[in-house]
Amino acid sequence: MNPMKHQITRREWLASTAALTAVGCGRKIRIVPSQVSIVKAPAYDQSLYDTVRRIFAEHRLDLRGRNVVLKPNLVEFEPGSAINTNPMLVHAALEAARSLGAASVRIAEGPGHRRNTYDLADAAGYFTNVPDFEDLFVDLNLDDVTRMHIPRQVSGLKKLYLPNTVLRADLLISIPKMKTHHWVGATLSMKNLFGTVPGGVYGWPKNPLHWAGISESIADLHSLYPRVFALVDGIVGMEGNGPIQGTPKAAGVLVAGRDMVAVDATCCRLMRIDPFQIEYLRLASGGLESHVTEMNIRQIGESISDLATPFQLPPDFPNLRMKVT
Repeated sequence: MNPMKHQITRREWLASTAALTAVGCGRKIRIVPSQVSIVKAPAYDQSLYDTVRRIFAEHRLDLRGRNVVLKPNLVEFEPGSAINTNPMLVHAALEAARSLGAASVRIAEGPGHRRNTYDLADAAGYFTNVPDFEDLFVDLNLDDVTRMHIPRQVSGLKKLYLPNTVLRADLLISIPKMKTHHWVGATLSMKNLFGTVPGGVYGWPKNPLHWAGISESIADLHSLYPRVFALVDGIVGMEGNGPIQGTPKAAGVLVAGRDMVAVDATCCRLMRIDPFQIEYLRLASGGLESHVTEMNIRQIGESISDLATPFQLPPDFPNLRMKVT
């Protein structure tokens, strides 16, 4: 598959050139900042459709003739709760991708707790809110798979069998809920990749990934999907004992970008969680903490300080709170 095309502007070229600085006889490369959008979104209403189109335009997503897969987060049968990605946001992303000329747009998920995926999607409102949902949806737990060797292995896993629907996509758009998580602290666009691991191969709740280390497995999955975009549903998230038993948290924000590490680090700051305490972010950045560091993230839209709202921390993570100076 060809990578996503992006026409570099003179401003971006100058910025990347300025990021190179000479040190002694060698050269030190300073990380070029990743662009992350922070967008105010107070409610699940019709304004979301224009908002998502503008986000895609800001990031110059070239989707003409491309195959796009939208990956929401579907976890449990809790209609009206903050557990699952809201279907209106997913439909807004579907319409935005179509408006940019995508050849196909599919919605795909492989829940880790429930085997009856279509019933779960129905309970979460997808059949009601997304026209022709059944024709668009792929159950990744039952999809055909390909064996993938992990290029930068962090966990004990040497290979993973992953669904062809996702592997063959020109762009995978991760659309998670902004939630705390009782095992890894926060679940965002990268943790959402667990739903691409097929239950038909690894069982429910995909214990081989847990045994190999959850944070380590997240980092490995991140390395296997180079063509990604993140759109985090923080309109109403979840705090406390997430990702299932927490309480709804109205944050009124969408966070988006091509770099999942930078997006998830920005989400953490909005939640007043210290991103350096989230192990999978450190692992995925190769120990350099490159795009976890705020100076290496070019934030556009609203400021973190204007929209940040402290999420109640998971009981087993009392030290995640970010210190605000």
